Amino acid sequence: MTASTASTPAAPATTRAIAALAPGDVDASDSFAEVEIEVGPPGPHDLLVEVRAVSVNPVDFKVRSGFDPSEAPKVLGYDAAGVVVATGPEVTAFSVGDEVYYAGSIARTGANAGLHLVDERITGHKPASLDFAQAAAAPLTTITAWETLFDKLRLSKESTGTLLVMGAAGGVGSMLVQLARQLTGVTVIAAAGRKESAEWAASMGAHHTVDRHRLNDEVRALAPRGVDYVFSPFSAGMAETYAELMAVHGQVVAIDEPEGLDTLPLKVRSQTWHWELMFTRPLFDPESTAQRELLDEAARLFDAGVLKSTLARRLTPITPENLREAHRALEGWGMIGKIAVANS
Repeated sequence: MTASTASTPAAPATTRAIAALAPGDVDASDSFAEVEIEVGPPGPHDLLVEVRAVSVNPVDFKVRSGFDPSEAPKVLGYDAAGVVVATGPEVTAFSVGDEVYYAGSIARTGANAGLHLVDERITGHKPASLDFAQAAAAPLTTITAWETLFDKLRLSKESTGTLLVMGAAGGVGSMLVQLARQLTGVTVIAAAGRKESAEWAASMGAHHTVDRHRLNDEVRALAPRGVDYVFSPFSAGMAETYAELMAVHGQVVAIDEPEGLDTLPLKVRSQTWHWELMFTRPLFDPESTAQRELLDEAARLFDAGVLKSTLARRLTPITPENLREAHRALEGWGMIGKIAVANS
């Protein structure tokens, strides 16, 4: 697909955005406010996107509650879907009018805005079979799950063994269960704390579900010699448990940042602890097109019916009140699947 030759603005324009005016609690009056911000012309590889829907992830409320006050107003939003309205001069993969979905970069202004600039190299073509809200719910979790399975654990269709997915009904867990079941040969064990969560994980394709409150007994019954892989979204105090549950040379991939984590219990069985942060490529390898390629491949899988949307709740339209409600729902830690806020 050739790039558009549409001209870009010569001077910064402005757009409506929803921002935090100060770091704070979800119910603080200045945590969600409508503001006008400048949107400069697209850089060489930038797309200017008219945002149609956004989704909320834990990174949103972590940033909202603890950013540097000098950065206010802080526009969040690290999942979006919309339509390209202008392109930078070196864009090669997109044209004006293309529908896109992406997670963006933590180093740039977020997508909770009418217009948003994003690098084409971390942007995918929106799945045609998904509406904007469904598409906005997918990028961050899909990238995280994909990089976990295929970059960190190096799994393939020929891989064997067992994968324990903690938090399997959450945003990343939902995508990771699907990708592992559809694109690898491993047996997927989903850990969940409630009946509804277990049912959701099973609907995503988990071979088995276990009660996270009886983790040792139920996992051991399924994998007597230990599991080969663990996905960990909540790792505080879990290193010793994982060491006991995993086989020799087992591997953990974690996405959180537990204070004072001690991984020494993994040493005796020569087990490995990996970190996954989907913002690493945008931050430190901006020339890479790996995230665009995986989002485009995921779009093909959605459109083929191999993957299905993990959107569980949508709010309309994109307003401070609805974004506050989305943050509040996610912070309760009882959320199954994803929540999106859309303009229609």
